[in-house]
Amino acid sequence: MRNRSLLILTAVVTTGALTLTACGSRDDDNKKSDSGKKTTVIIGVDAPLTGSLSALGQGIKNSVDLAAKTANKTNAVPGVEFKIEALDDQAIPASGQANATKLVGNKDVIGVVGPLNSGVAQSMQGEFDKANLTQVSPANTNPSLSQGDNWGKGEKKRTFKTYFRTATTDVIQGKFAAQYLYNDAKKKKVYVVDDKQTYGAGLAAIFAEEFKRLGGAVAGTDHVTVKETDFSSTADKVKSSGADSVYFGGQYPEAGLLADQIKKTGAKIPTMGGDGIYDPAFISASGESNEGDLATSVGFPVEKLETAKKFITDYAAGGYKDPYAAYGGYSYDAGWAIIEAVKAVVAANDGKLPEDARAKVTEAMSKVTFDGVTGKVSFDEFGDTTNKQLTVYSVKGGKWTDVKSETFKD
Repeated sequence: MRNRSLLILTAVVTTGALTLTACGSRDDDNKKSDSGKKTTVIIGVDAPLTGSLSALGQGIKNSVDLAAKTANKTNAVPGVEFKIEALDDQAIPASGQANATKLVGNKDVIGVVGPLNSGVAQSMQGEFDKANLTQVSPANTNPSLSQGDNWGKGEKKRTFKTYFRTATTDVIQGKFAAQYLYNDAKKKKVYVVDDKQTYGAGLAAIFAEEFKRLGGAVAGTDHVTVKETDFSSTADKVKSSGADSVYFGGQYPEAGLLADQIKKTGAKIPTMGGDGIYDPAFISASGESNEGDLATSVGFPVEKLETAKKFITDYAAGGYKDPYAAYGGYSYDAGWAIIEAVKAVVAANDGKLPEDARAKVTEAMSKVTFDGVTGKVSFDEFGDTTNKQLTVYSVKGGKWTDVKSETFKD
């Protein structure tokens, strides 16, 4: 998702006392492989494991853990055993950058997946790219991460060759939301609010542009600050604008409170947002009824995908304390993409990891393709997922309920 707008999976190869380096000798490792002892590959996870977004972060961590355990159980990569190591970025860019530096400095790491937030990703990409270290996010949705800062001007440029993602971008999500609100929900006058963050501001801008293109009107715009709780001023502006709906670019902690305070003004209008608000905590944050509020999220509902049945069953059997949440399926697929890349590299090197494992894994990622939990997993020339499925959810009876799923066509 996201800023996310909106996980970091790292692969580390160790072999007892002597570890794999990006440029060192593999002699001892190869001897161990020849003798039948497996090489250990650690998949790291960077996500907000604490703080207000920890519900999403824990689901990410657990889903990657399940991918690693499944790979070991099925012997997905002969001679390799996978483990995970989780790092907490608290959804803070500075923490993400510190984690990236730590991972790059550890020459054992040969691949990374994550993070959750697009703003955090911006602080990490350069570090990974300089080190030839593959990064795959299951949740980032900001277009500039893969297509450069001038993507909106038609000047798409892949800035970081090491960056990939399994979630679709806000270009698609923002337009999809605007089309649903205007064409399906029949709303014509929307008030647009964002949290001033990379994910939220970017998504809101894309939504507003498409809504106006369709013929709708933007009644007004405003901004809120992350971690604040009093949005009464914005709520009053919404009420006085005469808007028939609200679009919020940001995360569920602020979105839930904003929607609640808007309704308390007497403006009984729906609040809509992106995947950043698609969480049960959005509903529980409100003292007023959220009935009819809307959210978009990447992909189709996991529970309704034939391809996700085994993942759901195995996750339940894994005894994880927290649910897989909004990005569980994409996290599993992100982890499995790294596993598939490692498998290709090992197969091309006589069953062993080569000295330049980081570069080889990055090269292999561009060619990865498999049937994953969320559907077909593959990447385009920018490292973006080729899967453009999205879903609109509505709050019904105190729960998020899917109301429309579609493969986006511009």
